[in-house]
Amino acid sequence: MNISRHEQRVLHELALGGAIHYDRCDKGKIREVTCVTREGHVLTDCTLDLFQRLKRRRFIRSQNGRPYRVTRLGITSVRAQLNQR
Repeated sequence: MNISRHEQRVLHELALGGAIHYDRCDKGKIREVTCVTREGHVLTDCTLDLFQRLKRRRFIRSQNGRPYRVTRLGITSVRAQLNQR
């Protein structure tokens, strides 16, 4: 499956325990997203367009109004990357 570099980066951070927090407008549409890593840092690569692509491909999902997390499909489709810790 073809996944862009930015999608890979966001999915990798989500697989490590990060989450995507979102804000909704009055009509219920998501207007702003913030990708937060496990350590609490904000990932600037996650834009609204990238969020919509990940959601459309079912790589991320939200349950009961919680922040978006990676799905099993998202974990299996992301390539392994070295952690720079």
